[in-house]
Amino acid sequence: MSGAKVEMYTTGWCGFCLRAKALLSRKGVVFEEYRVDSTPALREDMQRRSQGGRTVPQIFIDDRHIGGCDELLALERSGELDPLLGLD
Repeated sequence: MSGAKVEMYTTGWCGFCLRAKALLSRKGVVFEEYRVDSTPALREDMQRRSQGGRTVPQIFIDDRHIGGCDELLALERSGELDPLLGLD
């Protein structure tokens, strides 16, 4: 289980969101999901926190903006994701 705080802004129909959630779930990471399609006010929060990011997912690990699914997968490929998540 991860010691990091992981937050993800998503929509219900986003394939990239599903991929990102699947990767984190496979690693046993518990994350907070904010659905911007069901609570539109969250979109403003997402854009503010991500410095203008409009697409989903927008992923944060310990309040650090990671980016979207592509960036999450790149961190996984480079071996940098597990240390960020507190997984050893």
